[in-house]
Amino acid sequence: MDLSLKIDEIQADDLSVEDFRENYLKKQVPCVIKGFSKLFPAGEKWTLDFFKNYLGDFEVGVFDNSIKTNTAYVKPDLMMPFSEFIDTIKKDEETPYRLFLFDMFKEFPELKNDFQTPDIIKGVLGHLGFAFFGGKNTEVRFHYDIDASSVLMTQFIGKKRVILIAPEYEDLIYKVPYASFSLIDLDNPDYEKFPGLKYVKGYDFVLEAGDSLFMPSRYWHYNTYLEGGMAVAYRAMANTATDFYNGLMNTSVRILLDKSMNKLKKEKWMESKTRMAIKNAERKIKKLEKELK
Repeated sequence: MDLSLKIDEIQADDLSVEDFRENYLKKQVPCVIKGFSKLFPAGEKWTLDFFKNYLGDFEVGVFDNSIKTNTAYVKPDLMMPFSEFIDTIKKDEETPYRLFLFDMFKEFPELKNDFQTPDIIKGVLGHLGFAFFGGKNTEVRFHYDIDASSVLMTQFIGKKRVILIAPEYEDLIYKVPYASFSLIDLDNPDYEKFPGLKYVKGYDFVLEAGDSLFMPSRYWHYNTYLEGGMAVAYRAMANTATDFYNGLMNTSVRILLDKSMNKLKKEKWMESKTRMAIKNAERKIKKLEKELK
């Protein structure tokens, strides 16, 4: 796996809505916007202590990364006061706890005044802004967003390592059928078991606090919090018929089928999907090798 691709970087002060929409959103090219959070009040105002004091005793659903799952949609593993969660992720030590798709602006709509939907991403889904929190070394498994939307993720607090892979490689990274995640452990890739990885190219970089990452539709990403941190992601609807169709099917027919089969067949369903993922990769490898001859 070659993760040496260099992602485009744009200075927030030099960014125009027209240029971003034409060169990145329309063309579906990933990029990092340096210093983007400083264009909004939240860039100076939001800290972990701010959220601890502001949200205080509000109960949040926390995800525990030590509990593994074979489904795309999952429920929180435990509930805890927000202040207690912040105390946990503020520590300079590894923790499995994170908040995923926290609808912060729904629960505390006044906070949206600090970070309104950026003009560069405004559209049908522009009102949807979800918050993500995690502690040191917390990982977000290798996946693409199930609704196939494009995402602008602004990292307000803490550093985050990001691995980014284009959708053209999804068979070679062993996408799990009827789901939006992969069989691959990117921290310990097994090239003998998963030879398709040898053909994959992507990006590996650190997203600094204050920067935004634009991830086009169906781009695969693997995130690791390098320290306690927080980000907000706004979305833009898929701009091709194929991506829109995939997002629609993923969030309706496929997710329902996957949930039903998980309940019915349990481990055997995951074993079946694993075999399908391996066969898909083998077909792709044969096609590539034929093209290279």
